[in-house]
Amino acid sequence: MSSEGQSKAEHGYTGELAVLLTALRAILPSDSVLWEEEDLRPYECDGLSAYRRLPLIVVLPDTIDQVQAVMRLCHQRKVPVVARGAGTGLSGGALPHSQGVLLSLAKFKSIIDIDARNRTARVQPGVRNLAISQAAAPLGLYYAPDPSSQIACTIGGNVAENSGGVHCLKYGLTVHNILQLQIISADGELLTLGGAALDSPGYDFLALFTGSEGMLGIIVEVTVKLLPLPERAQVVLAAFDDVVKAGGAVGEIIAAGIIPAGLEMMDKLAIRAAEDFVHAGYPLEAEAILLCEVDGTNEEVSEHILKIHDIMQNCGAIEVRTAKDEQERALFWKGRKAAFPAVGRLAPDYYCMDGTIPRQHLPEVLRRIGELSREYDLPVANVFHAGDGNLHPLILYDANKPGELQRTEEFGGKILELCVAVGGTITGEHGVGMEKIDQMCTQFQPDELRQFHAVKDAFDPAGILNPGKAVPTLHRCAEFGAMHVHQGRVPFPELDRF
Repeated sequence: MSSEGQSKAEHGYTGELAVLLTALRAILPSDSVLWEEEDLRPYECDGLSAYRRLPLIVVLPDTIDQVQAVMRLCHQRKVPVVARGAGTGLSGGALPHSQGVLLSLAKFKSIIDIDARNRTARVQPGVRNLAISQAAAPLGLYYAPDPSSQIACTIGGNVAENSGGVHCLKYGLTVHNILQLQIISADGELLTLGGAALDSPGYDFLALFTGSEGMLGIIVEVTVKLLPLPERAQVVLAAFDDVVKAGGAVGEIIAAGIIPAGLEMMDKLAIRAAEDFVHAGYPLEAEAILLCEVDGTNEEVSEHILKIHDIMQNCGAIEVRTAKDEQERALFWKGRKAAFPAVGRLAPDYYCMDGTIPRQHLPEVLRRIGELSREYDLPVANVFHAGDGNLHPLILYDANKPGELQRTEEFGGKILELCVAVGGTITGEHGVGMEKIDQMCTQFQPDELRQFHAVKDAFDPAGILNPGKAVPTLHRCAEFGAMHVHQGRVPFPELDRF
C-alpha cells in the first residue's frame, strides 16, 4: 500500500468520510483543508502535551461565512467539531476528536476597530492578547488581562477559558473585561451576546459563554474593554526564608485595604529556575518571593509602597526592595512570566496544575503540597497568582520512566482535591478540558452536573461541539467515585474543619 493509502487507512477514511472531505473542499480553499498525517501532527495536542490525538480533518476558515458553512455541514452530518486558537491551553481543552473536524481560528487575526472614546476594541478571535495592548498603547489605553502566555495566546482562547494573569486581582478575569461576543452556534447561526453598553437586557449569556471551553459555540468576534494606562506603576519584591510566611503576607496586604495590581508568589525551585533563565535579580537564598505591584496616581502609589514595605517586614521578610525604575520593574515581571519555560529546563517534563483556594488557607495548602511532594517523590515548583489564590504548582517528572506520568497525574489530582477540601475550586483560569474532568466529580454533585448538561443541550442538542470535555457524565463520576472513595472515606478528612 502507498504511504498515502496507509495514511487514509490509519484514519479510517471510508466513502462517507471522503464525501465529508469533498464537501469541506467545496466550502474552503483546498489548502485550508488538511487531512494528511504530517499536516495533522501540529494539531494533536495543546500546551498540555500529556494528551495527544490526531484529528480526522483540520479546517482553517478565514471568513465568518466559511465558519457558518462548516458548522452547518458538520451539524447536518453529526460530525464532532473542536475549535482551536493558538494551542497554548493547559488542560487538554483543544484536544482533537479522532473522528471529527478541528476548526482552527488562526486566520481570524485582525483588530477590527479601536474606539478610544468608549475605551473598547473589536477584535477577531485569533488576535494575540498582547497585540491588543500594543495597538491601544498610542492612545494611552491597554487591555488588562495578561496571562503569562500573552505573547502567544489568542483572545478567543482567553474567552473560552476565562483567562486571567498577573493583574487579574485588581482588574478581573476575561469575563470582567469583555462587552460583546459574536458566535456561531452548533447549527451555523450567527449570534450576538452582550452589547456595547455596560449591561444588556435578558439573561447574561455573555458570562455563561465565557469559560465554556468551546462547548457552546464558536467565537468569531470579541469586543473588549480598554483601560487608561496608569500614571505610575511600581513593584515591590520581598524575599522570605519560609514559604508559609510568604503566604501569610498575602492575606495581610489584602487585609490592610490595599488591592495590588498584581500579587505573585514563587518558591525556591521556581526562583532559581527563573533567575538562571532571565537573570531578573531574584535573591537565590530565598525560600519564596512575593512580587507586589501597585498602580494609580503618584501619591496613591507612594502611600501604598510604604505600607507594603512595613507589612512585608512585619511578616518576616528577609529582604524588601522596590524596583528603582521601569526597566527593573519590567525585569522583575519578566522573571515571573518566564517561570513556566524556565522550570521546563529542570526536568524532561512538568505537569502544570491550576486550582484556586481562599487566600486564608494559602499557608496550610502550601504545607500540604510539600508533604504530597515528598510522599510521591516528585519535586514541585510553585508559581502562582497569590492575591486571588490561584495556584500553579508545576510537578516535575520524566514521562520516559514507566509509571511516572501516572503517579504525576495522581499527585496532581490530589492537589485539586485539596483545593476543593478547603473551599476552593479545581480551576482558576486553565479550564477543565480533559485534565480535570474526573475532579469535576469531586467538585460538583450529580444534580449540579445534570444542570451543566442541560445548558450544553440547550446550545448544542446534537452534542457535536468539543464532546467529552469539561463536564463528566454521571456514569463516569460513578466509576471515579467507586475507584477513588474507599469505604465512604473522602480525601483529606483532616481538612473537614475548613
